Order: sequence, then C-alpha cells, then structure tokens
Amino acid sequence: MTTQEVKRKLTAILNADVKGYSRLMGEDEVGTIRTLTIYKEVMANLIQQHHGRVVDAPGDNLLAEFASVVDAVQCAVEVQKELKARNAELPENRRMEFRIGVNLGDVIEDGEQILGDGVNITARLESLSEAGGICISGTAFDQVENKLGLGYKYLGEQPVKNMAKPVRVYRVLMEPGVVARRGLEVASKEKMAFPLPDKPSIAVLPFVNMSDDPKQEFFSDGMTESIITALSKVPRLFVIARNSTFTYKGKPVKIKQVSEDLGVRYVLEGSVQRSADRVRITAQLIDALSGHHLWAERYDRELRDIFALQDEITMKVITALQVELTAGEMASMIAKGTKNIDAFIKYVQAYELINRQTKEGNAQAKKILEEAVALDPEYSRLYMGLAGIHIYDVWYGTTESPDQSLARAFGLAQKAISLDDSNAAAYSILGQVYAMKRQYDRAIAECERAVSLDPNSAENIFWLGMVLNWAGRAEEAIPYIQNAIRLNPFPPAVYFVQLAVSYRDSEQYEKAIEASKKALQREPNNQFAYIHMTISYIRLGLEKEARAAAAEILRINPKFSLERYAKILPFPQPLVDRIIEDLRKAGLK
Repeated sequence: MTTQEVKRKLTAILNADVKGYSRLMGEDEVGTIRTLTIYKEVMANLIQQHHGRVVDAPGDNLLAEFASVVDAVQCAVEVQKELKARNAELPENRRMEFRIGVNLGDVIEDGEQILGDGVNITARLESLSEAGGICISGTAFDQVENKLGLGYKYLGEQPVKNMAKPVRVYRVLMEPGVVARRGLEVASKEKMAFPLPDKPSIAVLPFVNMSDDPKQEFFSDGMTESIITALSKVPRLFVIARNSTFTYKGKPVKIKQVSEDLGVRYVLEGSVQRSADRVRITAQLIDALSGHHLWAERYDRELRDIFALQDEITMKVITALQVELTAGEMASMIAKGTKNIDAFIKYVQAYELINRQTKEGNAQAKKILEEAVALDPEYSRLYMGLAGIHIYDVWYGTTESPDQSLARAFGLAQKAISLDDSNAAAYSILGQVYAMKRQYDRAIAECERAVSLDPNSAENIFWLGMVLNWAGRAEEAIPYIQNAIRLNPFPPAVYFVQLAVSYRDSEQYEKAIEASKKALQREPNNQFAYIHMTISYIRLGLEKEARAAAAEILRINPKFSLERYAKILPFPQPLVDRIIEDLRKAGLK
C-alpha cells in the first residue's frame, strides 16, 4: 500500500480478550474452546445489534469497530452483563471473563482490517481493565460522559508503548455512581475567597447517598463526618469544617467553585450505597488547581467493615497528599468509636438536631442520644453530645437548675474522656463548664488541650476563643475566632456573635456591630447578636440605634430579663455589671 493509497478514518474501536486464557486452556482445552466459541457468538450478535462490525477474532481476542462511541460503550456493557449471567451457571474455575477496552481514535483502513495508534491504544485499555470490566479512553469518555446512565472512575494518565503522550483512562462502573470529571475547570488562586494556607488544604464534600432509602442519608453523612474528623487531627493538614462543606449537600457543584469558595486546593468527593449487610463506597481526591485526580477507588465490603474502611480512606487521602504521620498522630486519628451501626447513625441524627440550635432540637437530640447509649454504652461521642446538650439547656433557659445541668455536663464529659482520651470536644466542654463557673485558668487549659488534640477543628478553636472572651481576654480571642471562621467559611451565627463580643470588649465597637449584622444574616432572630449590637451602640453614644436594637430583643424574647441574663453571664463581675448597665440605658429591664 503506497502513501497515496492510505485511507484514514475516525472510528470507535472495541478490543476484548479473555483474562487467564492460558490457565483455562491448560486445564481443559476442549471445554475452553467450546465456551469461547459460544461467547464469541454472543458478542458478535450484540455488536451487530449495536450497529458495529467484528473486524477480527483470532484466538481469545476480538476486535470490533462502531460508527458511534455511545453504541460501542453500550455494547461493551451489554456484553459484560450477558457474559456475567452465563458465567454464573459455570463452576468458578471454568468461568470465562473478558476484559474490554473502548477508544475513539484515528485508524488506517487496509481492506477489512483497521490498523494504527487508535487500535494500539484500545489494546492498552483492554489490558488495564479488570476481568469482567471495561476501560475507555479520554476521547471516548468525552463523547459518552453525559449520554449514558453509567458511573466512571478516573484511573489517571497511562503510558502507551511507542506513543509520546500518555492516555487518559476511565473505568466504566456499569451502574450509577461517582462520575469521573473530565477536563475540570481549574480553580484560580486569584479568585479564591481566602488565601491558600501554607500546608495541604482539603474540603470533604458530603458523600452522596446512592441507596434507594432516603433514611440512609444519615449513614452517608456520618461517613463524611468521620473522615473529616480523622483528617482534622493531622497538624500538617488544613481541613474545612463539616458545617461549610455540607452547604453543598444535594447541589450540583463544580470542584472549581468549592475550591474558590473555601480557599482550598484539594477536594474529596464520593458516594455510599448500602444494601442489607453490604456497602459500596466510591471516593476520589481531586487537585482543583490542576484538575487532576490524585486518587480514586471503589470499595465493596461487608457493613461490619465500615469503620475500618473509613480509616482506610482517610489514610489513602493522607498518603496522596504526601503528608507523613508520627506514630502518635496515627493513633489519635483512629479514635475509639463504636462497632454498632445503629448507635453511629443515631449519633449523626442527634448532631444534626444539636446544630439547629433550638430548644426543640436540643430536646430531641437528648432523647436520641440516650437511645444510642442503650445500644452502645462504651461509645465516647454519645456522652460528649449529652454533655453539650446540658450546657445548651442552661443557655436556652430550659433547665430548672443551671448548677445541676453544669454538674451533669461536667460528669458526662469526664465519662467521654474516660472512654476515649483523644475525644477533643469533650475537653472543650470541660473548659466551657469551668468558664461558666468562672474558673478561667482551668477553662483555658482544657480548651487548649482540645485544640492540641484536634488542631484543625473549627469548633474547638472557636470554643477556645469563646472561653477567652468569657475570661475577659477579648483581644487574645480575636485570632482564634477568625481562624475558626477560616476553617469554617460558612459558619453558624454563633461564630459571629462571639466575634462581636471580642470586638465589643476590646473597644472596637463598629466592628462589633458589623459582626452582629453578619450573625443576623445567618440567623435573623438571634437575640444575642442584638444584645451585643445594643451595647456597642450605647458605647458609641448612638442611643436611638441602641433602643431600636433593644426592641428587637424584646420582639424575639418578650420575657427577656436583665436579672436572669446577669445570672448566666460567665464574664468577670465588673464586665457583667457594665453589660447590664448598658442594656438598661437602652431601655431594657
């Protein structure tokens, strides 16, 4: 064939061969050839049905071409499903499993044959496929990404013999799942809401619940939270808080947007599918600045292995980010949790209710946590959660005896620590109780212990800032609360409420008012934001604005009483006296 006679075309190519063919032939030549002949006939029929043609079929290999990549991939899926059904009827050692590769590429026509790089790439894809699986090239993926109800896992760029450039490769999952992203829009450092930290920064998006049962949302949410909690204990990582990443839950979101909104380089996403006593999890780690997938994996395990699997995924992420752990850090990451799935799910349900910051949510969470304790009395997080509920009872005014509630919170936090001394939040709760009893040095020491155990926890850093506020050390509190907001860029209102306290008590009243307004944007009926705003207006000599803010306090809480409010304030007495006097100037009683 001369150069002038060369005829080229763009075509979709399918290549298949048998995994372990030599072993099958060695054990039973006649039976293997019989099965191979039947399976090739099945494949040829399906290829014809999908508008393709068989180009060649030597030995255990089959090469076909299609005018459409969609047809080629659909055909490959149907082939694997049909052969899987037929293999189920055979003894395990006689099953014949094909590996399939699909590529869209340029080929040379030579009569009925096709030759060239397009065919070579397809053969490489087939060799990367699992038995019974399908791998496709980036060019094929570009065509089918949004056209078929399939999942795809990105396997990275793979070298091909005698080719200068590697080829993007995707595994077809053959059921809905985490769809690999091609040609990701890369994030821009200049467009980030916050400067990138000087260490690897990551946001873990809520794992998608792929189960038919909506109740499994708590299971997938718990999986996400556990990974965030474990990662946050690594000092050389910067981990965005759960509250912020969960704002993307249930929304179609681009990795670029997440990166720029939260000021992080890496994003972890995944899905969870629970069925009876099995769980299937997919996860992938993406570098938003390059658009590359650093790591991707699919797990199919028994449900009882779920907690070990959470640790495994966490370690894979840390390894991919090239962060080295000390033995102590490794031990603290793998917290002493529970092996009871139902207790774990109840903890997640209660956490959701506590985060609503309402009296009703607090009461419901208490009931659920008590049920969980009955299921697993050794689960540390349950006691930590109950301790926090008793503190909220004091703030919400839903306890007949604040002193008894604080004592109960203290005892429960100590119980949590006795079961798991790496439970950082439990130390923060001890700190809050000490602060509310005005034992400030002890309070700060406990909160500092919590931050040392969990250095990326926005909550623990926030609580340390709050306790410093209560101790009358407002200027010291500001950087802690600002750091907590950086780790949790979409924080609850209370973060800005406490930032307002810091600014108010360090005589930065305009900033205190601004922080109060930010709290009210998140929670329009937050009486504490209006309280700090009222005081700041009074100290600026703006009595009219102060009285307007005070009127909002009474609208939200008609029973507001200066006497009762003074009793629950944890500040040193001179600060309390000044706060009450300023509120009285604004017309409150």
